Amino acid sequence: MAMLTLTTEKRDTKADLTKVRASGKMPAVFYGPKEASTSITVSQTEFAKVWKKAGESAVIILKDGSNEHEALIHEVDVHPVSGAPRHADFYVIEKGKKVKVHIPIVFNGVAPAVKDFGGILVKVLREVEIEAAPKDLPHELAVDLSTLVEMTSTITVKDIKLPAGVTLVAAPDEIVASVAVAKEEVEEVATAVDMSAIEVEKKGKEAKEGAEGEEGAAPADAKKEGKK
Repeated sequence: MAMLTLTTEKRDTKADLTKVRASGKMPAVFYGPKEASTSITVSQTEFAKVWKKAGESAVIILKDGSNEHEALIHEVDVHPVSGAPRHADFYVIEKGKKVKVHIPIVFNGVAPAVKDFGGILVKVLREVEIEAAPKDLPHELAVDLSTLVEMTSTITVKDIKLPAGVTLVAAPDEIVASVAVAKEEVEEVATAVDMSAIEVEKKGKEAKEGAEGEEGAAPADAKKEGKK
């Protein structure tokens, strides 16, 4: 994939950033192991396009006249409401050095264990750390789900096919995707009400109340007899 390019201009650190943005430019800064921190501006529109294509895993060229720097988009500050980028940090890669980057994973195909046996696809990883020269960095890594044939099948990091010049940094045995057994929904059965128990309890209560009534009536009868 051809490297993306952004034209940059040096920026006065005392400049009003509101006016800078109003002119269609976005404040930014680049730095690296061999590069001092330098304040710049880039076209806000062009940066948005490059950021969408490159993300934070592809190398871009920062060009200022005849000067060029290979860099990664290290950090982007966005507007809290619109989500539009309003400042960016670029990490300049040291010439001749390889870089370690987390590359996003793209899942392709269908897992037979899911299609044929009703399993559930579990995507454990969304990105993998690799190392490569800037020119060899892939934009994404493809994972073929068709290898998940059995319910016990798994795809590990070492199963990912890497482009030439790219080596793994992530643990090779780390699981990328697997299949889980779907749990059956168990319908709760309402407990049958024991009507005989309720009836017995009711009768017992009535018997008790009747007995209490009789006990309470005895003194009254005695008084009646006494009056006679």
